[in-house]
Amino acid sequence: MDAQVLGGALQGISEVCVISFSGCEKDVLIEILTQRCNSQRLMIAEAYRDMYGRDLITDLKENLSHHFKEVMVGLMYPPASYDAHELWHALKGVDTEEKCLIDILASRSNMEIFQMKEAYLMQYNTDLQQDIDSETSGHFRDTLMNLAQGTRMEGYADPSTAAQDAMILWEACQQKTGEHKNMLQMILCNRSHQQLWMGNPAVQLFEYSLKEKRSVCVMRVLAPCHNPGVLPVLAKPSKEVVLLEWDVLTSVINRFARYNKTRFFFSTPPPQVFQEFQNIAGQDIVDAINECYDGYFQELLVAIVLCIRDKPSYFAYRLYNAIHDFGFHNKTVIRILIARSEIDLMNIRQRYKERYGKSLFHDIKHFASGHYESALLAICAGDTEDY
Repeated sequence: MDAQVLGGALQGISEVCVISFSGCEKDVLIEILTQRCNSQRLMIAEAYRDMYGRDLITDLKENLSHHFKEVMVGLMYPPASYDAHELWHALKGVDTEEKCLIDILASRSNMEIFQMKEAYLMQYNTDLQQDIDSETSGHFRDTLMNLAQGTRMEGYADPSTAAQDAMILWEACQQKTGEHKNMLQMILCNRSHQQLWMGNPAVQLFEYSLKEKRSVCVMRVLAPCHNPGVLPVLAKPSKEVVLLEWDVLTSVINRFARYNKTRFFFSTPPPQVFQEFQNIAGQDIVDAINECYDGYFQELLVAIVLCIRDKPSYFAYRLYNAIHDFGFHNKTVIRILIARSEIDLMNIRQRYKERYGKSLFHDIKHFASGHYESALLAICAGDTEDY
């Protein structure tokens, strides 16, 4: 059905595949392509080819223009292929787009990087790491190459080495030799997220009744969580999962235990590298990196840390900069909205409004225009209350 509707919208196609789009036809494209998930769009493209004997992406590329074309075409790529497409243009364009390389490689998981490299090789018949090696330089290149290997440890933390890693990071910020820079990027690129940063823990509460009409509450860390901490309601049924900061947890438990005759047993959070760095250096690792390094190497290191801590906050920050600091940097806005649309865009919108006071929907509407604006707002999924 969608392929037929698209075919109707593209009925101006001639023998040489020239499409003359009216405003109404562009509205149809927006309505269909922004309101379907990626897997549905791929099925639409397949049905379109079967029905009309043409490639939908090719038709869109040849007959749309400017940023509206970039949005519509970008939506038609599978996620890994879209990342590969953006990386290739960032590396092989007139000028290397370092910030695009940073946004993608600092934020993707091992599996996403593996799929991205496969797509890059298939689409462009060249190896991603070879292109990074030839188009970038210095420690910035070395760190990108490390990230592109996709070998970060996953789901594992070794508390016994957290202080040691933190000391190496601190020395790297003090010494700044080539060897120290290599050790710094090796830790940031290869240690697991759990090893580097726990964030707010998700804690499970187990309550047990005792003969003395007391209860014992055993707390167990389930997984790292980056959501803002919330106070637990201990009167609710047992086995409830709550999110909170450790210092808040301790304070609440102490007050609750005094007045409700409840005993609690809970494990202290395992040490993480970033917290140990704070203890050693007396400052946050992002501040230390900003003081000690500069250029794209510094931006990449900071991006890695911020993505480990809270990826939606990082992309909210990047969107705000792209909209306000660079006169609406279209490529960055388009890339982030498309790439994160089915992953964490709702969380990005929330972080954006919390941090900057106005919604992402509002700022896009203020700076973009026409069908390009309509397409971005449709992906953003905002409503009138956001404006």
